[in-house]
Amino acid sequence: MIVRPKPGLREILFAVSGSILPRILGRLLTIAVICVVAVLAAGSHPGVFVQISAIPFTLIGIALSIFMSFRNNACYDRWWEGRKLWGSLLIACRSIARRVASLDEAERRYFLLGATGFTAGLAAQLRGRDEPEAIEAHCGPGVWSTAANPNDTLLRELGVRGFALMQSGRIGPIHHSLLEEQLHLLAQVQAGCERIALTPVPFSYSLLLHRTAYIFCLALPFALAGTLGWWTLLPVLLVSYTFFGLDALGDQLEDPFGLEPNDLPLDAMARTIEREMLEALNEPSLPPPLAPVSHVLH
Repeated sequence: MIVRPKPGLREILFAVSGSILPRILGRLLTIAVICVVAVLAAGSHPGVFVQISAIPFTLIGIALSIFMSFRNNACYDRWWEGRKLWGSLLIACRSIARRVASLDEAERRYFLLGATGFTAGLAAQLRGRDEPEAIEAHCGPGVWSTAANPNDTLLRELGVRGFALMQSGRIGPIHHSLLEEQLHLLAQVQAGCERIALTPVPFSYSLLLHRTAYIFCLALPFALAGTLGWWTLLPVLLVSYTFFGLDALGDQLEDPFGLEPNDLPLDAMARTIEREMLEALNEPSLPPPLAPVSHVLH
């Protein structure tokens, strides 16, 4: 996630770090070359380019911008839902810390390190890393090390431990029910994140917008070169920057759990939960919070 102060005029005009520009620079250079070719061709054959009207491009551009905004809204909804799910994860972990505060140290450690391991495992799952390794870093080896779904297996073990505490009379049924409620919330968070990660925006919908944007930006110089000459570069590059930028931004927001600059800072949020769980265990030293690198927080 990009972390920057509110930009001033200088940053708006010249900031590159955190901008979508590096992602689309190659496409903009291609469009610039096409503009040069169109202007040179218009100078050599002016009669041909006079017959090309810019009115159809105006209508197509308006329609394209509307459809592209629909796609970007859908991608942003995925990003925002992912952020709400991780907010619920933080709430559940804090609630677990309160639920087990009255238990002895060994049991509190088991549940709080389990919540930390689940968070690290979920971040690893969503970012294509080694889930068992991420869980073992906090919980040590266990049945989750060889499980098909390590995170769910860890939750099941936490549930079994809570039930055993109730059976032994160390916690009451209501206490157990409240603890189980938070474990259920963690399972819901995992299922919600998996739904987003495994269900992309329909390919045909994205492909249609990609193709239309490319065709529009590649053909636009030939509609303007006959009347604007070398000034064609300015409006065409501005339009291309907008369309290609929105297109690339939608691609980043579509998968909110990746490592792109605009994706959610899962590692930073997992570190926050780790620090709070260790603090609840009265650990003397806590790992430092993650800091942005080149204005990007992962």
